[in-house]
Amino acid sequence: MSSQQGAEKRDILIVGSVPLPAVEDVFRTIATALGTRVKRLPDGEVGDRGGWIQWQVHAVQNHSQLVVDETDRRADWQKARGEYASTRTATSYRIADHVDPADLSFENLGYADAALESYEIFRSLKSQGVVPKDTRFQVSLPTPVAFLEHLIARQCQADVEGPYEARMLTELAEIATHVPRHELAVQWDVAKDMGVWEGVWSIFFEDVKSGIIERLVRIGDAVPEGVELGYHLCYGDLNHVHWKEPEDTANLVAVANGIAAGIGRSVQWLHMPVPRSRSDDAYFAPLDALALRPETRLFLGLIHHTDGVEGTRRRMATAEKFVSDFGIATECGMGRRPPDTFPELLRIHAEV
Repeated sequence: MSSQQGAEKRDILIVGSVPLPAVEDVFRTIATALGTRVKRLPDGEVGDRGGWIQWQVHAVQNHSQLVVDETDRRADWQKARGEYASTRTATSYRIADHVDPADLSFENLGYADAALESYEIFRSLKSQGVVPKDTRFQVSLPTPVAFLEHLIARQCQADVEGPYEARMLTELAEIATHVPRHELAVQWDVAKDMGVWEGVWSIFFEDVKSGIIERLVRIGDAVPEGVELGYHLCYGDLNHVHWKEPEDTANLVAVANGIAAGIGRSVQWLHMPVPRSRSDDAYFAPLDALALRPETRLFLGLIHHTDGVEGTRRRMATAEKFVSDFGIATECGMGRRPPDTFPELLRIHAEV
């Protein structure tokens, strides 16, 4: 398939967050602009959820079994770029001294509540014909590793992981119980995990790469069959800066192949970022080794607002040298962007 103007249009993935004020605005705007090219429609993670994993601070701030850890974590951020670097204040939490780790539990994380509220709007708009009838409702969830690395003190991460993951999967099951499986798609956001893989951040388990794959497979297998499953591999976009510039797609391919080899259920899509400056063969060449499952659709996040249609087509043309069958997306969620740039981003999606 060629990326030249006039060729068949590629399908589109909306990665997650959207800079609009309300869920209904997100559904209406994207469905109207992009129609059936978007097979799965997220709610835009509007409001408090716009901070991605930082939203989960509510799960620790008022938790009776957790307290603020006084350890200075700035050293953990020194390898990261831009505002991810060591000047950032990174408050973490630990298990309180009076608590037996075996008794630790988490209550409502908020993901199921938000998803079920958004689904009612989605269902209503679909019944009105605003949302195409075959479009699925997409729920994007941060991995438990993101919560651990961002908010939990290192010495407690091993004890916190199990209870937090269990609660996250309970909320996933609640979503899958209330949203018909044929209408539901779940995306795991793999950002902090990639940072740990790249050595930018550290985590409690020693065999980092096998530990990351093991966990991504485990939470993927927890998504019920009949529900579509995807993974968004991410290098961050705080103020349009990655926590590390990927040298090429080699580590992305390694993670994707590890998931494909280990998971016990189908995977419908996998998303990889493409930095704006990378239209060179070297960035895409490792895609030659990509070994996705037959049913898995690759999406490349090569749409950028700053160089528009021309830059997007340039990156697409290079990508096509190494992988011909892929959909298109932005690098990351769009929620942190100025709202007035969103219409132009949608236009770029539509044109290419």
